[in-house]
Amino acid sequence: MSFDARDFLSHRPPEWPARSARSPDGEFGATHCYLLDADDDLAELFDLRMRLAARQVVTAAVLETRVGPCDLGPWFAHIGPGFGLLLLDGVMAVDARVGDRTATELLGAGDLLQPCPELPDEMLKHADAWRTLERTRIAVLDVAFAERARPWPQITSELLRRSGRRAADLDVLRAIASQPRLEVRLVLVLWHFARRWGRVEPSGIHLCLPLTHRLLGQIIGAERPSVSHALARLARAGLVTGNADDLHLHGSVEAHVWQLMERSEPLLQQARPPIRARELERSDAAS
Repeated sequence: MSFDARDFLSHRPPEWPARSARSPDGEFGATHCYLLDADDDLAELFDLRMRLAARQVVTAAVLETRVGPCDLGPWFAHIGPGFGLLLLDGVMAVDARVGDRTATELLGAGDLLQPCPELPDEMLKHADAWRTLERTRIAVLDVAFAERARPWPQITSELLRRSGRRAADLDVLRAIASQPRLEVRLVLVLWHFARRWGRVEPSGIHLCLPLTHRLLGQIIGAERPSVSHALARLARAGLVTGNADDLHLHGSVEAHVWQLMERSEPLLQQARPPIRARELERSDAAS
């Protein structure tokens, strides 16, 4: 039997509570939204007529997290076999800890978070933690949402694609972390972030993210003091200047890679006037 979106228009849209709903753990309040209004890429999947039909039905609870550590475990338990938690805006860090080492992943708008499955034959103990770096809104795509979105399979396909994109980004970070030289790892990961969070300026790219030297080290597999010294060397070479949370990438990624990876005597070894090197080193203390 074929589906006609007009059938859904005759149904009354879900009633939203006048007050914020309580979260599973009581920590966050949840409001509600039309998901197609909050996520432009999902809205672009529909033509105008179908968008009007889907918009009224594809609603989701939205929670806001404050800057700092946050426990998403109760929300994952609430979602059950639903799609997961969809970031609508903001920046979050996901920390995976094994032993005394922590690897961090940055997430932003459009990323889909899902709980890590517990495997019965797991031999390594690990722990996951979530931190909000910028105030973030998250859509709760639970079982009820999945049922409401069922008539529009393009939504499911897009969410699966985003899960695949996140896995591909992790592969890129893994390849970057395998580079032996710390300066190369830093430059590559900053350009990788610039694709998503950077802003073009006359001299290159302006990257304004809530990063610290410690956080950068957890992303690329390095100790905080080493990251501070490497950023100072990059500043003296005129490649990357500014503080960790307000960086300027000068030139292009091709020029950086050529200077750092292909030249036998990289520019980092040449005597150049320091460019905000002292500011970078001072920011180490704040990181």
